[in-house]
Amino acid sequence: MNPTNHPMRRSLPWLLAALSMIGPFSIDAVFPSFPLIGARFAVDGIALQQLISVYLVTYAAMSLFHGAISDAIGRKPVMVAGMLVYALASVGAAMSTSFAMLLACRGLQGVCAGAGLVVGRAVIRDTFEGPAAQRLMSQVMMIFGVAPVIAPMVGALLLPLGGWHGIFWVLAGFTTLLALALALLLAESHPPALRKSFAPRTLLASYVSFGRDRPFWPLLISSSVNFAGLFLYIASAPRIVRELLHLSAAGFPWLFLPVVTGLIGGAWLSGRMAERRSAGFTVNLGYAVMLLACALHLLLALVFPVPRLPWSMLPLILHGVGVQLAFPTLTLLLLDRFPQQRGSISSVQAFASLLLCSFVAGVMSPLLSVSLLQLALGASTLTVIGMLGWMWYGAVARRALELAGTGIDAATAMQAEIAEPR
Repeated sequence: MNPTNHPMRRSLPWLLAALSMIGPFSIDAVFPSFPLIGARFAVDGIALQQLISVYLVTYAAMSLFHGAISDAIGRKPVMVAGMLVYALASVGAAMSTSFAMLLACRGLQGVCAGAGLVVGRAVIRDTFEGPAAQRLMSQVMMIFGVAPVIAPMVGALLLPLGGWHGIFWVLAGFTTLLALALALLLAESHPPALRKSFAPRTLLASYVSFGRDRPFWPLLISSSVNFAGLFLYIASAPRIVRELLHLSAAGFPWLFLPVVTGLIGGAWLSGRMAERRSAGFTVNLGYAVMLLACALHLLLALVFPVPRLPWSMLPLILHGVGVQLAFPTLTLLLLDRFPQQRGSISSVQAFASLLLCSFVAGVMSPLLSVSLLQLALGASTLTVIGMLGWMWYGAVARRALELAGTGIDAATAMQAEIAEPR
């Protein structure tokens, strides 16, 4: 389908990009306000960390259901309702009179935030095919990757305007406008004829059927781990900038700008390659670039035990390019495993990615951010795991082709592109 044929199609990339920002902004934009919130409610740093933990727990739990609900009642109602309830939760957070009330509102934000990203991925695959789907997925995932980098900066800029309350008021206003735009501009992409009833037993049976699909696991592993290596550096940014580079708060662009440059460049390159190269070639190139970035991280950490600018940060550009080359195609391949249950598949992928990123931020980053060498080793390990998952999928796809013989279906045709990348 051509996105330029209809005003609704032309607005879709902007709507999905805006939706992809909600989750990362909800996490990172509040970081600069922690001291003010702690002083207002007389709580310590451990309690303040619950503002993130509560949000992540509810986000992860509900991400398993957003897609399945959209498979049952349609994509548009879930996305519009999710943004409206998120806006109400943000108003409640801005008007909180106790820390317990603020925590409750953060939990409600987490319940709703995933509706945009999880269901949005299903909308892309419902609406577009082939290169057009890859281009749009690349654009959306570029915004998703850039959002956690710029969110703390935006949060810091908002503090002088309205204190910590201002961050939540801005989130409330943004999601209210987004809900209105979705109601007016978004076309329903999942017609009633394709919908499946929502029931716990049916949902559980769907997830069991996913687990029995051999290509599902390697694709889930590869797509979930794909961003984790780069996210390790993003999650470790405060210690990298302050303790390893010995810079002030003004030094964060030394880390963030290479990441943003790589993500934007990779998204552009992925879109350009959509019609010129196969899915297999694009993902292979993505992992090759990520492995090169990891090798440079390791080399520079060994050559410069004391980090040097700009050299120690430059490999982040390549890492961002590799992530954006591989991830859109991996996501589309995973969604295509079960075309009638794309919402549910997207939910599972979001849940797995969120759990892994939580582990990276909560466990790996504190342990490894004592030196750039340890961070490089951690990022390299995650990247190799993702690559092995991709290689596993390639072996499964080639085996399926050998057994298929003639008369292959669309899914097997996609596997052919993986097995024989041009």
